[in-house]
Amino acid sequence: MITEEELDGYRQSGETVRVIRDEMEVNDVYGIIVAWDEESVVIRKPSRRVVKLSRGYRYVPAGQ
Repeated sequence: MITEEELDGYRQSGETVRVIRDEMEVNDVYGIIVAWDEESVVIRKPSRRVVKLSRGYRYVPAGQ
């Protein structure tokens, strides 16, 4: 699970993150972290749609 410090760092930098949900790359979500709570993270996608995802997924910088 991603830590509060990591989430805050991504939010403050405005860096695009890649959310890896499973082994299939087509299911990855790219976007900017805008908010979070104990169980979930809110991501704004490039299309400006907002999605709510579990904190249990892997969050990595989009360049990796």
